[in-house]
Amino acid sequence: MEDNLFDDLLASAEEMVAIESGNVQATVTREYQRPDSKRIRKSLHLKQAEFAAALGVSASLVQSWEQQRRYPDGASLKLLRLLEAKPEIITQLQAV
Repeated sequence: MEDNLFDDLLASAEEMVAIESGNVQATVTREYQRPDSKRIRKSLHLKQAEFAAALGVSASLVQSWEQQRRYPDGASLKLLRLLEAKPEIITQLQAV
């Protein structure tokens, strides 16, 4: 079984190299939209510092997201996606 796993991994790596070099076209590509943190924050009628406190990050990080100098990831990304879908949870986030 371990040989099969290694063979699959090796084949995947070789396919990646072929795609990157332009010799093969990728069969599946996925694109994910980044959440618009500024739009989300404004729709909640919060200042950057208030929004940052609710998400558990610094106000300077929220500012960086909004200026697209940095992009949300990890738990922050999940929270932003959740706020897009269910903005009412901001009150629960603010209470924690």
